[in-house]
Amino acid sequence: MSTTATIPVICVEEGGLAAADITSAQRGWADANGFSGQRGRLLALPDEQSALAGYLFGTGPAQGRPALVAGFAGAALTAGSYRLEGAHGDPTQAAIGFALGAYRFDRYRQSKATPVLSLPADADADEVARLVEAARIARDLINTPANDLGPDAFEREIRDFATARNMQIKVISGDDLLDAGFPMIHAVGRAAAEPPRLIDLTWGYDGDPKVTLVGKGVTFDTGGLDIKTSASMLLMKKDMGGAANVLGLAHAIVSAGLKVRLRVLIPVVENAISASAFRPGDVLTSRKGITVEIGNTDAEGRLILADALALADEESPDLLLDMATLTGAARVALGPDLPPLYSTDDGLARALMVAGAAADDPLWQMPLWHPYDSMMSSKIADVNNAGSGGFAGSVTAALFLRRFVANAKAWVHLDIYGWAPEARVARPQGGTDQGIRAVYGVLRQRYPA
Repeated sequence: MSTTATIPVICVEEGGLAAADITSAQRGWADANGFSGQRGRLLALPDEQSALAGYLFGTGPAQGRPALVAGFAGAALTAGSYRLEGAHGDPTQAAIGFALGAYRFDRYRQSKATPVLSLPADADADEVARLVEAARIARDLINTPANDLGPDAFEREIRDFATARNMQIKVISGDDLLDAGFPMIHAVGRAAAEPPRLIDLTWGYDGDPKVTLVGKGVTFDTGGLDIKTSASMLLMKKDMGGAANVLGLAHAIVSAGLKVRLRVLIPVVENAISASAFRPGDVLTSRKGITVEIGNTDAEGRLILADALALADEESPDLLLDMATLTGAARVALGPDLPPLYSTDDGLARALMVAGAAADDPLWQMPLWHPYDSMMSSKIADVNNAGSGGFAGSVTAALFLRRFVANAKAWVHLDIYGWAPEARVARPQGGTDQGIRAVYGVLRQRYPA
């Protein structure tokens, strides 16, 4: 092994220890410790003086190996400078995986040291940087508690984001939302101390294909008058995870210079409780004119998304995509790691699933099953915001949103969780990115720079 300032991490496939570039004594050490290249296994290697020579890292069997398997190493290693050797696979994916696994949310910690990887030979440094930064943007925002990321602070973060990327920004706030035609965003956020708002970012040239992203930006969700239990409220700082992930995706698009006219719409509210809170049984008139009976004030995300989607749809974008931490039913159906994907374009949905599988960013298409529309029927309005009977909650939420999209050439809805309850490959426990690399992969193919 060569000696440099960086510490080697020698990647070994399952059963491939014999091919590793290590000494016979180190191979005996690995055998004695039961190391055979098991996926995610990290073993410190001594040199002849019993000092640290490096690490063995197991990548597991080739079949079913995650593209970002190096994330296990990034998560397990302490602060320092490292390099990958051996069978680490695609160099760009390996570098992305290591960096995402090494992510730490350090805003409130004195120690901010993390493991750092020297890029493998032939890795695409720009691609690594943009996708790691996209994930960091989403993770940092989701992990920040609501006392430091209420509507006002979130707007400041988004303004800084836009300024750094030469994006145009427009904000409609407070009662101005009523005059501008966003009554449901206003209704959901009016009870909070900080007013609701709609943030509108644009970038690119008008002649390029229109790609519009919409992200749910509920900075904290009490459930409103249909108040959540204390246990259910513990993670509600993450209810702006759709907006956080949309911003991460927007960063990747702008950084790569994709040939699109990008628009990002983020309705930002806190679903709070006060005398002015909207109530169960209220009827709201949406921007599109559809009237909505409130069956549950805790189904607020679809209300603010509906007004934003209606605005986006008015200019007939080539692609309209929204992300939202929308339903617990999605987690019941597919768990925390696999977001449901709904789309009016089955070919696009398949492409997103293929790209997600390749990037360790999985998505799974679910049906827009129109017979379930009747579950949201109302006797006094066009629709109820909460499906009856407790069945198919993610499907009915998607169908609710579908009502507000008529002109977009393709629409995609991702019902993400935005949280890793347990550490996964390249995803430490806590706020997480979902859907960014999958969507970016498709957009990069369709609209290359």
